[in-house]
Amino acid sequence: MKNFIRLAVLLCVALFTYSSAQTSWTCPEGFEGQTLSVYNWTTYIAEDTIPNFEELCGVTVVYDTFPTDGDMLARIRQGNPGYDVTFPSPSTLPLMIEEGLLEQFDKANIPNMANLEPKFVGVYFDPENNYSVPYQWGTIGIGYNKTNIGGDITSWEELFSYDGPVSWIEDVRAMMGAALLMLGKDPNTTSEEDINAARDFLIENGQNVTYINQDDGQEVLARGEVDMTSEYSGDIFQVIDECACEDYGYVIPSEGTLYWFDSIVIPAGAPNKALAEVFIDYILDPQVGADISNYTAYGSPNKAAIDQGLIDPELLANPGIYPSEETLQNLFFSQQDADTEYLYNNAWEEVKIALGQ
Repeated sequence: MKNFIRLAVLLCVALFTYSSAQTSWTCPEGFEGQTLSVYNWTTYIAEDTIPNFEELCGVTVVYDTFPTDGDMLARIRQGNPGYDVTFPSPSTLPLMIEEGLLEQFDKANIPNMANLEPKFVGVYFDPENNYSVPYQWGTIGIGYNKTNIGGDITSWEELFSYDGPVSWIEDVRAMMGAALLMLGKDPNTTSEEDINAARDFLIENGQNVTYINQDDGQEVLARGEVDMTSEYSGDIFQVIDECACEDYGYVIPSEGTLYWFDSIVIPAGAPNKALAEVFIDYILDPQVGADISNYTAYGSPNKAAIDQGLIDPELLANPGIYPSEETLQNLFFSQQDADTEYLYNNAWEEVKIALGQ
């Protein structure tokens, strides 16, 4: 999802008008001349975030990127090759904690943790935020071609019943969760019976699926191969921006959907843990956090940035990025459990086999 996140400030504001304001954040003394190694998704940070940190602290940042969560996890599992900071998704982060792949924070070095929105802290896999802090967040909803379908849509029901080509994202919990919501079930159910019912629902309502996309649903949509696709919010907004037309839309389905947030962590064996904590505190500064979200057009978990009016008004007013309180009540966060994940994964494989995907 992050491969395509270098977005314009959406709808009315072009990427090239992006600018950031000066932060008041001050680097602690004693880090001059040191090096920080960052491992992030591609194009998932503002253009000046790293240069400004280097200047403020008098340090050098070695910045490396990964294309998928799996690539990052595989590399860290082999033994940290020297990264101080990385950015796992919520599906990978619990595994990294369970497998001892992360360092615990010295929270005294990260006072800006106080700036975070409460709903993004204290999640089940890291209830004390000893290993992670939220970075950016978004949803998995429906991108669609308004011209081809003759207007706007609002629901999963319209995707499942559409008489035309659609694509589903290769995200087990998002698609199984959508089916469970349609059945009036808990999208995080541990009931094998409910999981199998969701499997059957997807099989029965998947005859319009021409493609299960590996995080490239936005490209399939833009090429005209499908009229609707379930996909990460930012990827669809990229299509909307690049088109500079009125053809495309993105909706958070009325029944609800999965939301996610990526986190900042320190891999076990980080060569410079102290500087990594300084960097995390810098990222959580209200202005720095706002600059990143204004550039990527994903949601900011930084409450102070929002309260201080630092988020671009065009973005803050976009319900696909910052949903209403009513919409937020319908969102769910995937709760990972090894035994249950086995049931979900098996059910999803059976869906794909049945649909010839």
